[in-house]
Amino acid sequence: MIHVIAEIVTKPGQRDAVLAEFQKIAPAVRQEPGCLEYGAALETAAGLPVQPPVRDNVITVIEKWESLELLHQHLGAAPLQSFLQKTQHMIESLSARVLSPVG
Repeated sequence: MIHVIAEIVTKPGQRDAVLAEFQKIAPAVRQEPGCLEYGAALETAAGLPVQPPVRDNVITVIEKWESLELLHQHLGAAPLQSFLQKTQHMIESLSARVLSPVG
């Protein structure tokens, strides 16, 4: 299994529009082969001493895939490509961390 923590940094004032487009494709992505989890989360102030300041222009996508191969298939699949095309002018940057669980 592969875990992915993806970060979408939106341009000022664009977070809600990007999130709306993400919500449109999420059900289709969850139906892709090997998708175990796929959802968006927003930063929330929790008062933890180790927590950095909340960023209002960031969407974090939390994903789990059965394999790295199936993750690569997702990257070229129509739902994600459609999302990227529709939101490219609203996004400042994209990044992802791919993790292998321990144990």
